[in-house]
Amino acid sequence: MPIESDEPMDGHDEDTDKMTDSPGQSLSKNVQRGTPSPHKENTPQSSPPRFVSVEELMETAKGVTNMALAHEIVVNKDFQLKPSEPAEGSLEKRVKEIMLKAFWDVLEAQLSETPPSYNHAIKLLVEIKETLLSFLLPGHGRLRGEIEEVLDLSLIQQEAENRALDIEKVVVFVINMMGSLCAPSRDEEIRKLRGITDLVPLLKAIFPVMDQMKLDMANFAVSSLRPQLMQQSVEYERKKFQEFVEKQPNALDFTEKWLQESAKSVSCESPTGGAGSSTTPLAVHNHAFLRLLKWNHGSDPFPETLLMDQGRFQEMQQDLEQLVLVASVLLIVYNTTGEVISGLPGLMGRLKRIITILLAEMHTTSFSADEAFATIGERMCVELSGCLSEHGFSPFSVHRWSILKGQISAVTQPDNVIRKLVDSRIKTYLLTFLESNHRSASSLPGGLAPVHKELEEIAMKFSRLVNFNKLVYSPFYQKILQKIVQEREHFDS
Repeated sequence: MPIESDEPMDGHDEDTDKMTDSPGQSLSKNVQRGTPSPHKENTPQSSPPRFVSVEELMETAKGVTNMALAHEIVVNKDFQLKPSEPAEGSLEKRVKEIMLKAFWDVLEAQLSETPPSYNHAIKLLVEIKETLLSFLLPGHGRLRGEIEEVLDLSLIQQEAENRALDIEKVVVFVINMMGSLCAPSRDEEIRKLRGITDLVPLLKAIFPVMDQMKLDMANFAVSSLRPQLMQQSVEYERKKFQEFVEKQPNALDFTEKWLQESAKSVSCESPTGGAGSSTTPLAVHNHAFLRLLKWNHGSDPFPETLLMDQGRFQEMQQDLEQLVLVASVLLIVYNTTGEVISGLPGLMGRLKRIITILLAEMHTTSFSADEAFATIGERMCVELSGCLSEHGFSPFSVHRWSILKGQISAVTQPDNVIRKLVDSRIKTYLLTFLESNHRSASSLPGGLAPVHKELEEIAMKFSRLVNFNKLVYSPFYQKILQKIVQEREHFDS
């Protein structure tokens, strides 16, 4: 189901810029400039660009925005709409607060009059009635009848004019109806509403709960839509990207470069450990996706077909970098201490938690690898000493502890043997997982057992993203890959 945007688009749409901007240059920016991609000398030659009209630019920007939203819903199983609030301290927030305070002050003043005036209260009931009706499904005929009967606004107006309106009774009905229609997660909020006795604070508290119920309904609709959207999103995204390619002939330069460089590397090594590797389109493609988990996002342009998922690949890359270090330290600890601590209950989990906590900030600018690993070495020695003492083992010598701390600190070096070994085994696991289509959960290389759960979770996420991307862009990939394989076969012959 294509998702169309009703928002007006212009050439400087901030949201579209944010969505498409990346170190590898954005789709929209390449279109707007009407110029070849940067770093042209390093990319395959393509047809010269043609200039496009402003109208075409507008339509392309709108299409990219809609495509990104549909893509987000499909690939992110945790996608949810969030409440939109003005930034703290912003003019918008201050104005909103002033207007709301003025409204509630007037309402309180009207209700305090003798006799009470219900002009503002009735305006609130109009909005409440519309919101309650919006929650109803086609089968909710009885509830619709109750709402229409109790919130009969013309009758309420007459009762107010004749001083016969029981506003408290109407509000109690509203809360009870909200309790009938809300998700179970809102039951506590409904219970709190029932505990408020003053009318104005109660009316003020009703609206935030209703806003949450609106979000609940919208997110329920999104989750219900996902299976249907999944079926159509492949064709939808492919069509939108094809429209973009037709307007910008050099739109696949970075994708082609990415696949060509992957073909060179896959022909020189065998990630699965075998001798030689056939440069088939599938092998090149899987290896290319694996390379995205080692990407230099600061300088290397990202493939155009993957710009919407660049953040996801970068997040997985950072998670894997941490897993490599955690698994490396644990492998060193258990290899250095030998069988003395092997199998002790709870020890592995405790050591893993300590290492993970100390590496939690490893991708921030303030992180110092040398300091972190020195601390990790010290903590490992403390934990192991306590464990040995607790289980009646002889303490290790100072020299042995010194060796352990030195080996742990050495993990900071990219060419560290243990680190490279763990990294290679994780690479093998991910590639096997990708090639076997989720059937490799049990084939875990040695040394990765402590991080098996986290690694499998990343592998599942990685595989889903790769497979969906292949489905969407298969016509573009096939053309490039066939050309690459034919060129290499010609070169080899």
